[in-house]
Amino acid sequence: MEDTQIRSNKVEIKIWKDFFTYLKPYKKQFLKLTGFMVALGILDSTFPILSKFAVDSFIEKGSLEGLSIFIVIYFIAVVALSLIIYLFIKYAGRLETSMAHDIRRIGFIRLQELPLAYYDNKAVGWLMARMTSDITRLSETISWGLVDLSWGMTMMTGVTIYMFILNPRLALITLSVIPALAIVCVYFQKKILLAQRDVRKINSQITGAYNEDIQGAKTTKTLGREKLNLDEFSVLTTSLKTNAIRATILSSIFLPLVIGLGSIGTALAISFGGNYVLEGIITYGTLVAFISYTAQFFEPVRQMAVIFAEIQGAQASAERVFSLLKEEPSIKDSEEVIKMYGDIFNQKKENWPEIHGKVQFKDVSFYYNPDEPVLANFSIDVNPGETIALVGETGSGKSTIVNLFCRFYEPVKGEILIDDKNYKDLPINWIHDNLGYVLQAPHLFSGTIRDNIRYGKLDATDEEIIDACKLVDAHKFIIELENGYDTQVGEGGNLLSTGQKQLVSFARAVVRNPRLFVLDEATSSIDTETEKIIQDAISKVLTGRTSFVIAHRLSTIRNADRILVIQHGKIIEDGTHKELIKKRGYYYSLYSNQFIDEKSKYILG
Repeated sequence: MEDTQIRSNKVEIKIWKDFFTYLKPYKKQFLKLTGFMVALGILDSTFPILSKFAVDSFIEKGSLEGLSIFIVIYFIAVVALSLIIYLFIKYAGRLETSMAHDIRRIGFIRLQELPLAYYDNKAVGWLMARMTSDITRLSETISWGLVDLSWGMTMMTGVTIYMFILNPRLALITLSVIPALAIVCVYFQKKILLAQRDVRKINSQITGAYNEDIQGAKTTKTLGREKLNLDEFSVLTTSLKTNAIRATILSSIFLPLVIGLGSIGTALAISFGGNYVLEGIITYGTLVAFISYTAQFFEPVRQMAVIFAEIQGAQASAERVFSLLKEEPSIKDSEEVIKMYGDIFNQKKENWPEIHGKVQFKDVSFYYNPDEPVLANFSIDVNPGETIALVGETGSGKSTIVNLFCRFYEPVKGEILIDDKNYKDLPINWIHDNLGYVLQAPHLFSGTIRDNIRYGKLDATDEEIIDACKLVDAHKFIIELENGYDTQVGEGGNLLSTGQKQLVSFARAVVRNPRLFVLDEATSSIDTETEKIIQDAISKVLTGRTSFVIAHRLSTIRNADRILVIQHGKIIEDGTHKELIKKRGYYYSLYSNQFIDEKSKYILG
């Protein structure tokens, strides 16, 4: 669900009902917390009765008889009030922290389950805002706001009962402002909800803009876009400022109206109550109690007005969080597969079949957009251990073939078989666990070189890590570093060169000893010297593994078992390097032009 679809202007019961499903583990804690607040409301509404008794028994009569007992009762009530407040704060804080933890964990699990297609049109900031500020807002509202509502409702109910017991007529006069109060609340809650939703939406956009500007700092500098970026960012911040001010103004109008109506109720109690005292209808103590009760009645109304405004904002957050949590993965294992082989987080590896590496595409069709098919009835047979190179222009379908092979996407039509079994009948992780993948722009995580290589196999020994690095010729440069394998790579690996990052990513893939391998233009962004090292590493790594290689530099795929030339999602040429050169077709033209271009650059220095 995108932000543009979230346009309800009232409190949605369904959204809060969904949220309370996540509250089930804390049901007892929530009920206990609500019980504390109900007790607090009852106790708060009882204090004016004690004040009435004190005025009528001690002040008006001028007697101290029973004062000591009264002091003891009052002291016990104050101690009980303090204890309840302490327990409320303790349990509310615990509930807030626990709920935020659980929802974030569920959200993170869902992000792990969702396929790559989900991330194609989701900005990082969009996701970060939901996992951080939106969840914080939601847990705060539940643990403090909704519990405060139980206090407010109890308080108002108790006050109303006590007022009608003391004097029904004066109670009706005092509470006559409630209809006007209800109209104000209904009107403003719609306005505040829409304003809060716009604020949250723009806040997500700003988070995304921050992320993009930080990640693209080098591009910004090289293109001199500082002023343009500032102008674009200023549009967002100005929009946020405008909408935030609008929301604040609505709240600043709403709350004074509530306070003003409450003050009118107090004024009515004093005016009519004063006359009733002079006429002897009620006592001074009753008037004092009524004045206290008008303040007590409208105080929770004011508090509830604030809470209600917070609920409006929290609902906007809830809509956004649940749009993520309820997102169903478009690629997932069937119930039968999960029962047999386990799911992503509870794998039954003992049931996984051994993988040999035979791959078949049978009449596979695929599209990202139904109007723009990428593959149509595409078929290939790959024997175990074969290296298949994919060559073609940008947009020809090379990456799509690899993504389908890795099951990052699934065919719209046709089937893909691994070892003669439809890979949909096997767990997704079975493929990924046997897959080594090296990207054109490898991503390294903050930490040491050793940590990054072990990321591919968490139980890898130091010997296995060193062996993997030796296999891909990364060991030489690593031991020359001051701290060797314990060298920090920096955020995204920015403390290493592009070639060094590529070699570390190779080692990370190799340490898993995968049967399947994918190289996605792994040498397109490195220098010639490093390319030679990586070419040697590729020939070692791919031996005996079923591999798909997307190549920009055709010199890296001369030793491939088969080279497939892809054009508009179809194979137009298929053969070894020598066979395709002899055909003097499309591949020959590509290779010749690239060879001449590279030699020209070499001669020109």
